[in-house]
Amino acid sequence: MDRYSAIITEISKMGGAVICRDEPLSRHTSFKIGGNAALMIFPEDPQTLAMVCAVFARAGEKPFVMGNGTNLLFPDEGFARPIINTSKMHSPAEILEGDKIRFPAGMNLATAATIAAKNALGGMEFAHGIPGTIGGAISMNAGAYGGEMKDIVFESRCVDANGEIFTLSAREHDFGYRRSAISEKGYTVIDAVMHLTAGSAAAISECMAELAAKRRESQPLEYPSAGSVFKRPQNGYAAAMIDQAGLKGLTVGGAQVSEKHAGFMINVGGATCKDVVELIDRVRREVYRQTGTLLETEVKVIV
Repeated sequence: MDRYSAIITEISKMGGAVICRDEPLSRHTSFKIGGNAALMIFPEDPQTLAMVCAVFARAGEKPFVMGNGTNLLFPDEGFARPIINTSKMHSPAEILEGDKIRFPAGMNLATAATIAAKNALGGMEFAHGIPGTIGGAISMNAGAYGGEMKDIVFESRCVDANGEIFTLSAREHDFGYRRSAISEKGYTVIDAVMHLTAGSAAAISECMAELAAKRRESQPLEYPSAGSVFKRPQNGYAAAMIDQAGLKGLTVGGAQVSEKHAGFMINVGGATCKDVVELIDRVRREVYRQTGTLLETEVKVIV
């Protein structure tokens, strides 16, 4: 019997969750990197998520919460802490009055944006190509092409580490650049209401198609990656600084600074966490040497 046996037994009796032992993290991250998770729990509904959180709290465990793993880098040797994965929380979207839609935390952004467009509601076009879930995007205030989640979130229903469910207003999210109260206080999103803008379904879809074409042209979507590795510095753009430092194509093992977009690091085949971390360090050092700017990572390196 190991430290998780009693926890697994209790969660199994509850039902409503998939339980995985020694689960390869490479299957659950966009980088396709990472050793095995000792324990990964997939709640399928809000009530089960709350109960799972409560079980871990009573056991004195602090689980790591993730969605689709699109900005995470896990260690090669595996991860001993338990993981709660919300990607199976797939209740249907709910169209509300006042140009609002409620989305479950586990729904990916492309699906959510498409649903909004079909209902002639705009405002999510920027999110269509971001490879993450509603919950993860709100937690980190994801953004692209001039839009951010803070622009459209009306409220979120969350659960805390003890399994208590509550609702945050837009203001209570305390959104900032790639951060929120959710990420800083360790809350987990259950679902969220987006306040959108009525418009033309055709025009909204056309806008999403245009942004998708821009992404295909400028980003290395054919390779596993975690999107932009670095946050935008105050004095410019990380990708431009990396490019000007002559670092496009720089390779460590199976990890490479994309030749298509210097802000991306890609897995060109067999990359390890160690490869990516070393590549990040080399890029940060060289950019700092040339510009005096110390880049801050947007990708979360989990240890």
